[in-house]
Amino acid sequence: MSKRDYYEILGVARDSAGKDIKKAYRRVAMKFHPDRNPDDKDSEEKFKEASEAYEVLSDSQKRAAYDQYGHDAVNGNAGAGGFGGGNGNFGDIFGDVFGDIFGGGGGGGGRSRGPARGSDLRYNLDVDLEAAVKGTEVKIRIPTLVSCEPCSGSGAKKGSAPVTCTTCGGIGQVRMQQGFFSVQQACPNCRGKGKMISDPCNSCHGQGLKEETKTLSVKVPPGVDTGDRIRLSGEGEAGPDGGPSGDLFVQINVRSHSIFERDGKNLYCEVPISITDASLGGELEVPTLDGRVKLKIPEETQTGKLFRLRGKGVAPVRGGSTGDLLCRVVLETPVNLTKSQKDLLQQLQESFEKEGNQSPKKSSWFAGVKSFFDDMKV
Repeated sequence: MSKRDYYEILGVARDSAGKDIKKAYRRVAMKFHPDRNPDDKDSEEKFKEASEAYEVLSDSQKRAAYDQYGHDAVNGNAGAGGFGGGNGNFGDIFGDVFGDIFGGGGGGGGRSRGPARGSDLRYNLDVDLEAAVKGTEVKIRIPTLVSCEPCSGSGAKKGSAPVTCTTCGGIGQVRMQQGFFSVQQACPNCRGKGKMISDPCNSCHGQGLKEETKTLSVKVPPGVDTGDRIRLSGEGEAGPDGGPSGDLFVQINVRSHSIFERDGKNLYCEVPISITDASLGGELEVPTLDGRVKLKIPEETQTGKLFRLRGKGVAPVRGGSTGDLLCRVVLETPVNLTKSQKDLLQQLQESFEKEGNQSPKKSSWFAGVKSFFDDMKV
């Protein structure tokens, strides 16, 4: 039975770059991987087929021969000299493409690595709006892993040292056979370290790390907002075997404020005004984060109108112009009226109805309603 075209198997064009071929193989191989499709012969065959295609197309010389002679080049029948087989070394192919998942190399055996870096940590810090806008400095306490002092992070008792692992020979990895292909995995005996501790430290029991709670000072710059992160280099967990420490990321969350609402670099607030101020105008004191300021209300101000106080917002942490404070006035209906007050309002209402031009929006709206119902009758 004739074989399918390798480019068709991976779903790539014949002029695709090597990185695109590798990306396509990763997608197909992950889809039909035997571990994801147990006891599925069809998926197993498609996985083999994709691996064979990748072995050829990922090698420039093999790919050139395949482009010229087709599958004859794979079978070793080409005039230019074949490269035989077609099944390939699946362990090498798998390691090349998925090495970042399994920690293996590209099939060429283990590589010596330095001590691993410690894990990064995250700390959620809640701050008030005032502190976020103006900046502050806070103390935080975090539990973390630090290097054991008695053994200097080696895990071995003072005066002794770790010895080479006899299982992996110090490489830290072993090749495991899984069905028809092999993968490179961390050595189960030394857990990928390449060394074993025969005489462990009494303080950390051979771990090289100890749990500790430490206090740190965090400088919160002016202008931060919810979602911003502050990075403290080297304040994460210590690395195993004396490796470098990870980082600490302080995640900022700005608490809700009783008066102001923040939107980027601008602040918003609602200012209640009386019917008298709205009708006749006046001057009100409104709060800002820098203190109180006067806000002039012109006569005949409608509820919902926005007044902008320039430069009374937030200076962004990443630079740029300072935002504004936008005050939205909300007309407050008087409550707990006395009989005389109600009588006065009734007289005022009668005066409005007599004049007929004090509520233009109301008149326009009811005129629109009347027109709507008149159209329905037609």
